[in-house]
Amino acid sequence: MSGPTKVFITGASSGLGAALARHYAAQGARLGLLGRRADALERVARDLDAHSHLADVRDAHAMRAAAHAFISDVGPPDIVIAAAGISVGTLTEEADDLDTFRAVMDANVLGLVHTFSPFIPSMVAQGGGVLCGISSVAGVRGLPGGGAYSASKAAAAIYLEALRLELKSRRIAVVDVAPGYIDTPMTRVNPYAMPFKMSAEAAAHKIARAIRARRARTVIPWQMAWVARLLKWLPIPVYDAVFEKAPRKPRGLPT
Repeated sequence: MSGPTKVFITGASSGLGAALARHYAAQGARLGLLGRRADALERVARDLDAHSHLADVRDAHAMRAAAHAFISDVGPPDIVIAAAGISVGTLTEEADDLDTFRAVMDANVLGLVHTFSPFIPSMVAQGGGVLCGISSVAGVRGLPGGGAYSASKAAAAIYLEALRLELKSRRIAVVDVAPGYIDTPMTRVNPYAMPFKMSAEAAAHKIARAIRARRARTVIPWQMAWVARLLKWLPIPVYDAVFEKAPRKPRGLPT
């Protein structure tokens, strides 16, 4: 690649997205940062001398406008990282949670589509690039009280796999990173132990390494990769016995 790497990151107002922004800024990248909380986004963008784009990944039209603005101002990105997402507890029996289910699925699944779609033609034209989506170890099995989140992350992983095959011949790598627990505002409300929890900075470093290697799927940290394998192959009666009474993430759609 000639010149500084061009990187577009969603969910950049705080947490993992902001940590990724700081990581790439330290590498001298030209950044486009997108978020839906104006004040927080502007603080991060100002500190890193980055282009900021105020939008919600659930809004396809706003995402297309943000992508076109970045391409116009900076050029086609070398790397697009879809780090935005919603993690919240849900119960199917609660009518009030129906809107939450929709919000989680829209952000965590369609948000990937809305993020990547407008960049693909320009990345093809420039000869390639990397699209990185953040799935989760929570998508390996369904977690009680987290049906929306687990389902959305399972769907995200399958979508990223399909997209990888669609774009492989056009030199665009699709990277799926499935983290365990990351210390962010999203996880600090969890009322249970979070084994192998990483700092956002450590997670950003590992994600950047997976992107650099253009690795199809990476579970981080390595300990959670073993947990994911174990969960995947646990027989249903054993899984049910272990997780039926597991602590649950608080309900309530975040603002």
